[in-house]
Amino acid sequence: MLAAALLAAWWAYSPGLSGGFLFDDFNNLNQLGTYGRVDNLKTLALYVTSGNADPTGRPLSLLSFLLDARDWPADPGPFKRTNILLHLLNGTLLIQVLLQLGLRLNLPQPRARLAAVLGGCLWLLHPLLVSTTLYVVQREAMLPATFTLLGILCWIEGTRRAARNQRHARAFLLAGAWGCTLLSALCKANGVLLPLLLLVIGWTIPDSGSIGTENLTALPSLRRARFILLGLPSILLVAWLASKLPEALSGQNVYPRPWTSAQRLLSEPRALVDYLSLLWVPQASGASVFNDGFPPSTSWLQPWSTLPCVLGISLLFALGLKSRRSQPAVSLAILFYFAGHLLESSIIPLELYFEHRNYLPSLLMFWPLALWLTGPGSLKVLRQTLAVALPLLLALLCHARCLVWGKPYEQALLLARVDPQSPRAQANAAAFEMAHGRPDLASSRLRIQTSKAPEEVQLALNWIAADCARGEVSPAAYQAAQYALARNHGDTTLVYNWLISAIDKARVNSCRGLALPEIEGLVRVMTSNLHFSDNAPDRAILRQLQGRLSLAQGNGEQALRDFDAGLLIWPTPSNALIQAAALGNAGYPIQGLQHLQYFRSFKQGTISVHDMPSLHLWLLERTGYWRSELAHMETQLREDAQERPYPIRVHS
Repeated sequence: MLAAALLAAWWAYSPGLSGGFLFDDFNNLNQLGTYGRVDNLKTLALYVTSGNADPTGRPLSLLSFLLDARDWPADPGPFKRTNILLHLLNGTLLIQVLLQLGLRLNLPQPRARLAAVLGGCLWLLHPLLVSTTLYVVQREAMLPATFTLLGILCWIEGTRRAARNQRHARAFLLAGAWGCTLLSALCKANGVLLPLLLLVIGWTIPDSGSIGTENLTALPSLRRARFILLGLPSILLVAWLASKLPEALSGQNVYPRPWTSAQRLLSEPRALVDYLSLLWVPQASGASVFNDGFPPSTSWLQPWSTLPCVLGISLLFALGLKSRRSQPAVSLAILFYFAGHLLESSIIPLELYFEHRNYLPSLLMFWPLALWLTGPGSLKVLRQTLAVALPLLLALLCHARCLVWGKPYEQALLLARVDPQSPRAQANAAAFEMAHGRPDLASSRLRIQTSKAPEEVQLALNWIAADCARGEVSPAAYQAAQYALARNHGDTTLVYNWLISAIDKARVNSCRGLALPEIEGLVRVMTSNLHFSDNAPDRAILRQLQGRLSLAQGNGEQALRDFDAGLLIWPTPSNALIQAAALGNAGYPIQGLQHLQYFRSFKQGTISVHDMPSLHLWLLERTGYWRSELAHMETQLREDAQERPYPIRVHS
């Protein structure tokens, strides 16, 4: 049965191997090529520490991507194949965990095995997990599940050995509670939930359930181990979350989000209800991977479903607590699910909704159903029929969804239909329409969507791009871009990259209706938006844009002044290199050398290592990476200037 389940899962997922990279893949996997091909210890260290999604930087997840590529750009096929194999491994580990939990319930071994395989199979083949497994970067959500399952198995083995006074019991307990937690957290921050998840398992299905009449003298030591290894970390985690509550409930928006932390907290019950409906009423299409269209709850009745969902989640949690003795498997599935969502679906200011957040919490979701289907009692024929039909149905739904994931253009159009309120989904569909020679469809789509969400800068800017592909930018598209740039916030990098590309096009007059004066107008509007200029990096980006405009207008000295002003705001070596290269490429190598000289006049402070991004900066400095890059750039600029002397400037 296990072999059949794994083969069915491979069959279901195999159509998705032909799909491409998507959205966040590009923003994360491109680190594979940032410092050159990863083929030596220096580039390996720089790559593994380059993550900034969590304080840990998710180094083990980054390390796993080296199984598939050592440079960027890369072929998506190997990445997706590894993700599928990892999903099969997680399904196998889950079946072993469910078997051990069944034996703890003193089930007959044949039924425990059958329920374990069925429960694992229902999870393995569920179509909701396709958007995690085939979305390459979401390996970061899959690996914590791997180490969580290994941690559960280690803890169960440790308790068994401790109860029988066997050797290495403490080693297994320590490896399960802290070792696997560390490994899981180095893949993604929600890996720190493992001690709490182990507490939930131990509370709903006590360790003593597997001991029977064996030696009970080890139980006091097990209680101490549970408190030290599981209780203390869980208390610290809950206390940390509780310390964030006053800020969350204050109603202030301290993060660049279109909603407050209090609104997020109010919105998450609606997200959980939606997740549960997708888990228990599976669909071939599923929800969109672009979930920026999920509206926040601004009050208990706005949207109207907020209060009913809050009450429903509260009742479900109460059922999990109440059913502990009468239905321990049901209690475990409910409480494990909520504990698994504790970080990503509470007050941490992440985006409101993502399917992949269910990958780990839903591990035990279908075990109670499997126990019922394989148990004694009435309706035996019906239960046996369902035990066969449900996995087959899920495999077919999963396969149908993977067929779409294997066809990127069709997928983009489907995602736009599934989530019409998502600006990202609409912009993504328009990009595919332009790539397939239909800028007219893209322009029409973006015009309609911009009228619905006029503050979404990605819609307005892509509307201009679609008009460019058609031959001329319409006044309406330009006005929409001005309106969005004046009001949008949080998309500085997106806007910067788009405007740099637009400046390059305008310099060669490749887009009618978007010449340098029009782009200069967009930059002025962007500069007037306080959301784009409320921190030093964003203000430095604005000066970079002004410098690029000056270069496009043939004014190298003004560009140098703009770039120097940007360095004064945010003096980083990467900014200095990018700007010096821009000056050199535009035919101003002497100004590029002057810009590097100006950067060298800044005192570089000592780097304090307190998280992975700061460790990465320390490594860049320690390995001499920036010194080497600056020296190489200076040599290139000198060659371009033909070793001509250049004026020395003194800056105050």
